[in-house]
Amino acid sequence: MMQRLKGKRAVVTGAAQGIGASIARRLAAEGATVALLDLDAAAAGAVLPAPHVGIACNVADTESVDRAFAQVKEMLGGVDVLVNNAGRGSAPGDGMDRYYAAQAERATNPAVHVDQTIHCEDAGWSGVLAVTLDGTFKCSRAAVRLMAEQGTGGAIVNIGSTAGVKGDGPIPYCAAKAAVLGMTRAMARELADRGIRVNAVNPGATETPIYAPLPVEVKEAIAADSLMKRLAHPDEIAGAVAFLAGDDGSFATGSIVTVNGGAWFD
Repeated sequence: MMQRLKGKRAVVTGAAQGIGASIARRLAAEGATVALLDLDAAAAGAVLPAPHVGIACNVADTESVDRAFAQVKEMLGGVDVLVNNAGRGSAPGDGMDRYYAAQAERATNPAVHVDQTIHCEDAGWSGVLAVTLDGTFKCSRAAVRLMAEQGTGGAIVNIGSTAGVKGDGPIPYCAAKAAVLGMTRAMARELADRGIRVNAVNPGATETPIYAPLPVEVKEAIAADSLMKRLAHPDEIAGAVAFLAGDDGSFATGSIVTVNGGAWFD
């Protein structure tokens, strides 16, 4: 594999599993030294050997984020690439348990309403947004501060979701991912004169732990909706991220790259 990120220092959030782990491995294979941030630092550290490092970080907590990026600066000397992958699809109190139960019941009783809004409590709403939206901002802010201090530019790649455009998914998650896409474009406009590019990848349905709790029939229906008739593999998302993070994507900023197997066209 070409070493298109040789000498670059990359940070990947939510890197202990799923798409995050695949992204971390791909960036390392391209030559980057990677700091893998996750609630579980040991699991993150096990994804890649030294000189790559696993760092404990709760992206929803400002102090934890700032502490993690201070460690990144100390261990790697700075940051050239940030991938905001950490996200949460559901949280206790968001009403999705009752949503799925009603969906199953509706198969035999069309009069049943499949609701989430009326069952979504504040804790469920904020539990998803705190990680998926607030965490993306907090990590971006910390990375931009380091990039600005370095004065050498950089690249930020946010992991969005087609749910943020289609509105097909849990309401807090759709709202958070739509906001991530808006933030991507706003930051791209702001940071261009610092040489910092900001882009996003919109994965379609991907075989990750976020999809594990879904009923089998739901996952089968999602796969059938794609022209490829399957879910994506995390490595397929990682390839798009590597393009945007490296010099091959040097003229891309404010872009949203959709990788969804043709489930819909934007």
